[in-house]
Amino acid sequence: SREVGLGVLQVWQALTEGVSRRPANPEVTLVFTDLVGFSTWSLQAGDDAALVLLRQVARALEPPLLDAGGHIVKRMGDGLMAVFGDPMVAVRAVLAAKDALKSVDVDGYTPRMRVGIHTGRPQRLAADWLGVDVNIAARVMERATKGGIMVSSSTLDLIPQSELDALGVEAKRTRKPVFGPKPAGIPDDLAIYRLKTLKELSGPDDAAETKPQP
Repeated sequence: SREVGLGVLQVWQALTEGVSRRPANPEVTLVFTDLVGFSTWSLQAGDDAALVLLRQVARALEPPLLDAGGHIVKRMGDGLMAVFGDPMVAVRAVLAAKDALKSVDVDGYTPRMRVGIHTGRPQRLAADWLGVDVNIAARVMERATKGGIMVSSSTLDLIPQSELDALGVEAKRTRKPVFGPKPAGIPDDLAIYRLKTLKELSGPDDAAETKPQP
């Protein structure tokens, strides 16, 4: 099963690191994206319109990611997975891609995107990346139920506050639900933040708290 496979990868990584005294896999920043409400919209718009939209989205989103040095690992329906060597570069590229998405319009409809960014040491297997950190990155994206950019503390801790200030964005920590189930697939000690531009900061708070200043 997938769970068994991931467990084997974790054991292999631990053994390798124990022998070599250094991490077996390089640290990378993973990016997952998809479109909010795409399935519902496509049911009403039809297959032809959905295909036109996906083509426009790809033309808008992919160049900023590739131009920044990112590698698109796979395309998954209305979303994609990409990997970057530097967390700040990843954040900058995602912001550019989000801005480019505003140019997409199909019969008056412009989609909203949600993004998850997480830094870790996944296992590279041929052209793909596997492991716990890949699953965490996907789960981080899922926290953005209404769209927007979510980033884990593993990524944010590597980015100086001055860099975020220069981009005109602020990281606001999301609050874990007091009642109800805990978010699945995300370690309890991993904080999740929403990146907001200055314009977005004037909107609803989204039940978040500002990242403490160092």
